[in-house]
Amino acid sequence: MAEIKDPENTVILETTKGKVVIQLLPQVAPEHVARIKELAREKAYDGVVFHRVIQDFMAQTGDVEFGKKGSETFNPSRAGMGGSSKPDLKAEFSATTHTRGTCSMARSQNPNSANSQFFICFTDAPWLNKQYSVWGQVIEGMDNVDKIKRGEPVSDPDSIVSMRVAADV
Repeated sequence: MAEIKDPENTVILETTKGKVVIQLLPQVAPEHVARIKELAREKAYDGVVFHRVIQDFMAQTGDVEFGKKGSETFNPSRAGMGGSSKPDLKAEFSATTHTRGTCSMARSQNPNSANSQFFICFTDAPWLNKQYSVWGQVIEGMDNVDKIKRGEPVSDPDSIVSMRVAADV
């Protein structure tokens, strides 16, 4: 198991494929890290599906509005179109590169539209650099990320079972 050096800035993602540990990067994207931790502490990500998973690119999740299994608003055909009830975030683009295991916020064409959705890169994706807000790096469990069912949209998608800040576990 990876050593968790900073439990307040580490999240543990239990997925239907296994555990994924993500080191948060508050020095790179403080507002995005704060949002991820806030939603994790509210258990907002629990049950949220991986709605867009592209081979050799990334796995996207985090639609707490339409992508959360068991919620009143769960709608598989709309998963990926929603966010949280919180305001969108101002972009925090940085020199941190999108490499295998990078966690970054999804957004619309508007750079300041990130809310709750995020993706994990399967491979290096340099064309995303300085265009999306990087907030974390997988430090354990990329083998489990690699097992997430592919699709756009995904039929019978994998999901986040739970997402917790390590300091709270």
